[in-house]
Amino acid sequence: MVVVSRTTSTKTHNYAQVLCLCETGEPRLEIVGVLAAQIGNKEIDFSDPDWKTKYQRDFESRFNIPHITDVFPDADPIPSTFCLKMRTPVMEDFAGGYPSDEEWHGYINNSDRVLLKVIHYSSPTSAGAECIDPNCTWVEQWVHRAGPREKIYFKPEEVKAAIVTCGGLCPGLNDVIRQIVITLEIYGVKKIVGIPFGYRGFSDEGLSEMPLSRKVVQNVHLSGGSLLGVSRGGPSVSDIVDSMEERGINMLFVLGGNGTHAGANAIHDECRRRRMRVAVVGVPKTIDNDILMMDKTFGFDTAVEEAQRAINSAYIEAHSAYHGIGIVKLMGRNSGFIAMHASLASGQIDICLIPEVPFHLHGPLGVLRHLKFLIETKGSAVLCVAEGAGQNFLGRTNATDASGNTVLGDFGVHIQQETKKYFKEIGVHADVKYIDPTYMIRACRANASDGILCTVLGQNAVHGAFAGYSGITVGICNTHYVYFPIPEVISYPRAVDPNSRMWHRCLTSTGQPDFV
Repeated sequence: MVVVSRTTSTKTHNYAQVLCLCETGEPRLEIVGVLAAQIGNKEIDFSDPDWKTKYQRDFESRFNIPHITDVFPDADPIPSTFCLKMRTPVMEDFAGGYPSDEEWHGYINNSDRVLLKVIHYSSPTSAGAECIDPNCTWVEQWVHRAGPREKIYFKPEEVKAAIVTCGGLCPGLNDVIRQIVITLEIYGVKKIVGIPFGYRGFSDEGLSEMPLSRKVVQNVHLSGGSLLGVSRGGPSVSDIVDSMEERGINMLFVLGGNGTHAGANAIHDECRRRRMRVAVVGVPKTIDNDILMMDKTFGFDTAVEEAQRAINSAYIEAHSAYHGIGIVKLMGRNSGFIAMHASLASGQIDICLIPEVPFHLHGPLGVLRHLKFLIETKGSAVLCVAEGAGQNFLGRTNATDASGNTVLGDFGVHIQQETKKYFKEIGVHADVKYIDPTYMIRACRANASDGILCTVLGQNAVHGAFAGYSGITVGICNTHYVYFPIPEVISYPRAVDPNSRMWHRCLTSTGQPDFV
């Protein structure tokens, strides 16, 4: 997503519209912050006295999660084999029936819901306001609560489950894999496999599926990376589903970001078209934290924590040198969540630059002029830049990677060079150090916070599949775990709202001015 234009008038800041170029090359107008005067793709007629009821009805329809009974209405549920009284996997012999604990009050009712938004904004001018109408009317928006159901739609002895990890590395991948395997075994599943190297593993004859069990995954969470390997791109959806049919896979767990989830949803649709009784469940994996409607995605907390090491190193280098300037580039193609949170956490950043907020490098209000001010007043400075920031200063290549993502220019190197050039031109000594810890952060083991998140996401992915849901992803929303239909979370990347309280807090921490 590339921002082409943005309104910046103070009066319309809360209603800022952003014209974006999608990966398909087509323009799309997005509403930043507050006013989303639509029901899905339809305009809302606020003069209609029933608009609120219609909005809620449409929202419920859009966020209704697909179920196996949509295609197989005669599918009969059976008592769940997930039973905490029996803490070992169910036996292979089911002659005596499935073990269950119908009196256990640990199951989730299918009608349980979680509020998507919990703040009632009284005005569209409130910081970070997200309003549907100009009056900021409160409209309840409920989404499906995640967790084990009392009835399931797959017999464990008939399940062959597969796990695939796509895209780039991210802390916590092995934690999620481990918990999916462990939870599947508790349900009684005996056939669990890993598909190596992303979707590529479905078609490459040189790649064999990896048998998985608790014994295999017991300690994988103690190291970073992915037990199964990752890759971008892969075969066509039809070829993937053909491979699933040949292998007898009827549960597929897909770990990846927006592009990977788009593929998972296409696989789900193709399975439905072929009337295959298959559950496809996603677990959102993006270190950038750029998936809609979720509090956070796994790997993000670890990335912010590990970024502190790089920031502290940059600070020491800058503080110890005469007129020292430290520059740290962090992940964030379309969103600056890591840079923003890492800047807040460190307390050592003077300037934070993110893709969502435009800025000038040169001129009286530019970044370089402020760096000069910091050198004169503090003697040193530290910058934190997201990788997607400042792309307007770099030449566009129009190249894309195997996932269809635009190949970005290296703004970190660019601002390093521009900084050196600027201070040389004005005759002021500057000692510039540049740090890019990207691959060190991606390869880290998940920290405790992400470890918990990965554990619960993995468990709930399995619960959702056994409950008969497909074409869904699991996430955390307002501290509760929920199921979302995949199309609703991949329509566009989540981004930092420049009018949000969190960005305002970051500006307060850094003390930086507006560079426009």
